[in-house]
Amino acid sequence: MKKHSLHSSPSTVPFILLSAALVALIFFVVYPNEFRLQSIVTSRCGSRQPSSVATFIEPVAPKPDFRLLMGILSLPDSYERRHLMRNVYALQPNITNAQIDVRFVFCNLTKEEQRVLVAMEIVLYDDIIILDCGENMDRGKTYAYFSSLPKMLEGSNGGDRPYDYVMKVDDDTYFRLHNLAESLRKMPREDVYYGLINPCWIPQHKTNYMTGMGYLLSWDLVEWIATSELPRKNQVGPEDFQTGLWMREGGRGKKFNMEPAMYDYMEEPRTCHRHEFIPDTIAVHKLKSHLRWARTLNYFNVTAGLKPSKLYHIP
Repeated sequence: MKKHSLHSSPSTVPFILLSAALVALIFFVVYPNEFRLQSIVTSRCGSRQPSSVATFIEPVAPKPDFRLLMGILSLPDSYERRHLMRNVYALQPNITNAQIDVRFVFCNLTKEEQRVLVAMEIVLYDDIIILDCGENMDRGKTYAYFSSLPKMLEGSNGGDRPYDYVMKVDDDTYFRLHNLAESLRKMPREDVYYGLINPCWIPQHKTNYMTGMGYLLSWDLVEWIATSELPRKNQVGPEDFQTGLWMREGGRGKKFNMEPAMYDYMEEPRTCHRHEFIPDTIAVHKLKSHLRWARTLNYFNVTAGLKPSKLYHIP
């Protein structure tokens, strides 16, 4: 029997040398490059901490109690009013566990200056919704607003509804967002028709509707408006009355009347929807001048604690 030699035959030597060369190539060429890549990442991102896994996990924001879209009906040329209202809502404190998105709503842009100046607003603030309609007050703009939203916002909140509530608001109405949010926390999330009932002196009248100063619909009602023939065929007329007609004729919308917390700015004669400021106010309507806005904001201490910057004289 032949004994196996421990020495390699001459034919296997080139194979061994080739294998050794490949190992050396991997070790000295590939690994150093990997180490260099790691050093680049480390120098740019900082050294890793022992608890590096937790460092890369972003905190999950708690789901809000509700989401509300507040659509302020505006006109393309109302630049000054939009600027005022942005300041008014920006100065209000953040609302805990609620998402309130304030947007300005108008129809198609028709002038050269609108296309440029409104585009600047969109770039800066991203708070404008432009509908495909002719600009109007009582000939279908409110219908266009509500009926466009389901398709416009489809998929914007994953598989969930984009908003729980949608508001239509006049641009001469001031809402106190904290009080508005607190009034909504315990509300149902469906079949809600919320606002200041008109006429307020006969609140159970069959033709009551929520005044156009600012009223709210739950999302299911918005989806119904987008698909029902009843609203589509009844667009023309005072928009707040027409919305009430949709609810009444369609057998929808449980009414939630916010009197006396929603009211008009005080004028004579005094009525149930026109009275002095009250501390628990949700909304004040008919702020049609700077003076009225100033008096309203001053009463609710909107600018309390704000101080103008010091002016320094430069010789």
